[in-house]
Amino acid sequence: MLTLAWPMMLIALLLPLLMPAMGKKAQPTTALRLPGTLAIGGSTSTQSPRTIGKWLTLLAWVLLVIACARPQWLGDPVPLQKEGRDLMIAADLSGSMQIEDMEYQGKLVDRFTMMQHLLGDFIRRRDGDRLGLILFADGAYLQAPLTFDRYTVKRYLDESVLGLVGQQTAIGDAIALSVKRFAGLEQSNRVLLLLTDGSNNAGQFDVAQARELARQAGVRIYTIGIGAESMTRSGWLGVQSRQVNPSRDLNEEVLRDLAQATGGRYFRARSGDEMAQIYQSLDQLEPVSRGEALWRPRTELYHWPLATALGLLTLSLLINRRQRHV
Repeated sequence: MLTLAWPMMLIALLLPLLMPAMGKKAQPTTALRLPGTLAIGGSTSTQSPRTIGKWLTLLAWVLLVIACARPQWLGDPVPLQKEGRDLMIAADLSGSMQIEDMEYQGKLVDRFTMMQHLLGDFIRRRDGDRLGLILFADGAYLQAPLTFDRYTVKRYLDESVLGLVGQQTAIGDAIALSVKRFAGLEQSNRVLLLLTDGSNNAGQFDVAQARELARQAGVRIYTIGIGAESMTRSGWLGVQSRQVNPSRDLNEEVLRDLAQATGGRYFRARSGDEMAQIYQSLDQLEPVSRGEALWRPRTELYHWPLATALGLLTLSLLINRRQRHV
C-alpha cells in the first residue's frame, strides 16, 4: 500500500498559485520564476517551447513536493514473534506405554496413543512458545530442538513409535538432556513437561542427580503420571476375570518430588479425559503470550520523484536555453 510519511508537505503544492498573485500586487510585470527561468502565471504571450518548459517546471515542482512528503510502500503485515516460553516435552516411549488401560471418548486405548493424540493438541495451542521434543526409554534422545515451529514438533511426535528407543524408562537422562538443551539459551522461562508411566530404571543419571541439575538451571518441571488405577484382566478361556493395578510401576512419589523441588506441579492422568483436563490446567499455569504484534515493512520511494523532478528541471533549462539562442 502506498502512503506518505509527511502528507502535510502537500500543502506546498499551492505555492505556485499564490506567488503570482503576490507578485502582481507588488509589481505587475513580475511573475513567479522557478528554476528554469520560466515565468509562471506571467505573460500569456508565450511561445510553444517556453510553454512546454513552464509545464515541465510545474511538473517538477509537484514531484519535488511529493518527494518531500516521503512516499513509502507498506508491505504486507508480518507477525512478530513474541517472547514466550521455552517448553521442552519429554515423552515416555517405554514398553509399558502400550498397555490399553486408558478410556477416552468411550473407547479403551493404549497409553501411547492417548498421549500422542492429546499432546498433539496441546502442542498446536502453544503459539508463541519455543517447543522441543525429547523421547526416552532406554536412553533419552532429542527428537526436535527448541523451535517456534510447533507443527514440526507435532509431526515428530506423530512419527514416533513405541520401541523406537528401547523398552525401559530413563527419566533421569531425559531431565539431564533437557537441562543441557536449555543451557545454551539466554535466560528465559524454562519449562519441562515430563510424561511417563513408570519409574527410572535405565540411563546414566538417577532422578536425584537430574533433579538437582534442573533446580540449579532454573528449569521448572511439570510431571504427568500416566496409567489407570485398575483394569480387568481375563483369566483362562475368558473366565475368572480379575482386577489388577496396571500402574504399579508408576513412581508417583518421585514425580511429585521432582515437581515440588523445581517449582512445578504433579498431575495424574488415569484416563483420556483427565489428561485433557491436565493440558487445560497447564495452559492456565503457563499461559501463552496473547496479543499478536504485527509489523509492516516500509520501503522509501522518495528518490523516484526526486530523480524525475531533477530530470525535468534539467530538460526545462535546456529548452529555455535553446529558446534564447533562437
